[in-house]
Amino acid sequence: METIIIIVFLAGYLAITLEHNLKIDKLIPALAMMAILWAIIALNHMSVFEVNAELRELEPSHIDEILLHHLGKTAEILVFLIGAMTIVEIIDYFDGFATIKGYIRTRSKKKLLWLFSILAFILSAIIDNLTATIVLITILQKVISDRNTRLWFAGMIIIAANAGGAWSPIGDVTTTMLWIANKVTAGQLVIHVLIPSIVCMVIPVLVAGNYKAFKGVIDGDFAAEEPKSKYGSIMLYLGLGSIVFVPFFKTITHLPPYVGMMLSLAVVATFAEIYSNKKFSISTIDGGEHEAGGHHSPVHNSLSKIELPSILFFLGILLAVAALESLGLLFHYAASLNEAIPNTDIVVMLFGVGSAVIDNVPLVAASMGMFGESLDSPLWHFIAYSAGTGGSMLIIGSAAGVVAMGMEKIDFFWYLKKIAWLAFIGFISGAGVFILLRDFVLHG
Repeated sequence: METIIIIVFLAGYLAITLEHNLKIDKLIPALAMMAILWAIIALNHMSVFEVNAELRELEPSHIDEILLHHLGKTAEILVFLIGAMTIVEIIDYFDGFATIKGYIRTRSKKKLLWLFSILAFILSAIIDNLTATIVLITILQKVISDRNTRLWFAGMIIIAANAGGAWSPIGDVTTTMLWIANKVTAGQLVIHVLIPSIVCMVIPVLVAGNYKAFKGVIDGDFAAEEPKSKYGSIMLYLGLGSIVFVPFFKTITHLPPYVGMMLSLAVVATFAEIYSNKKFSISTIDGGEHEAGGHHSPVHNSLSKIELPSILFFLGILLAVAALESLGLLFHYAASLNEAIPNTDIVVMLFGVGSAVIDNVPLVAASMGMFGESLDSPLWHFIAYSAGTGGSMLIIGSAAGVVAMGMEKIDFFWYLKKIAWLAFIGFISGAGVFILLRDFVLHG
């Protein structure tokens, strides 16, 4: 029966990977796979276990208890993401991200490369790499008219955004998963992964800076635009600050991160409602207008725009991986893997390369069921780095890459030929720095 379980999982995984070829949203196979796996377990009365990470052994459990346990852990991540997504949409409602364009004062392509890369690195650590990519490519389209030049910039933004998301507990779904699961703490994650992530971003930018595509100046539109809302800047800084506040809230109260995110959302939503009731009209990016005093609430508007398909995908894939974990398959697979490849650094780097081909969310979910290392073990920090940055090696390997591909119609093979090797040298360089820091500085 375990063979059937594995076949169902691999079939679902393949359907997720071939999402664009099959033209089926990946949430569909994820949810179907999850439901079928748990149905097989229930109908065949298969034994389920809870992994005791401290003792590194399997403890028998009941299917109702274990399913509720995994649902609770998954819900923590989903509620956290819903809160973060809503805050970002509230900022967008007030056109807050237009403020970032004001930082662009140069026409030099090389200086713009550094500016966009640094902005992507910093923004992705706060609002996640997917949103940072959307914001910066939107600005890019307003600043650079030549599409071929934009493609190069978009490729470098993907690398920088994924590198920036890896070192922050709120910068990437995978690092958020590790943080919420109490595998890493925010402080130690930053200490271990920040410098490798900087190297992962800087090396490709240094190399690309010598390319012909980044020589000379651009002919772009630098004219100041009339702000669509006078509260845009306020909401931008308030929203970003409220998200950054969450790790501090968790450290002080020791409550799960989603509690802090809900508090932040409540604060941002309060100001959004106050400002929307002022005597002014907000024009949104989609061209619609929200009149003051009307029934259009910025909070309701923002909630209607959050990516529910992504939330349902995470629900499906995390509970599907939980099914394999509950059967003890991941636990036994980890033991076999450690015997075959004793060096865990190689295993983790293979995870990074693998995340360029298949989604990094289930990879990290699987790793949490495979390894029993304690809180803030360097292994978890290395997994956060590898899963976060490895996806840059293919355009389909990360959420940032996929959204950039859609916004700029980037060809898969163009990215493979032009950008992939830059992402690879960045990934390898950062991994080398991580290992050196771990062995000779932090744990030497």
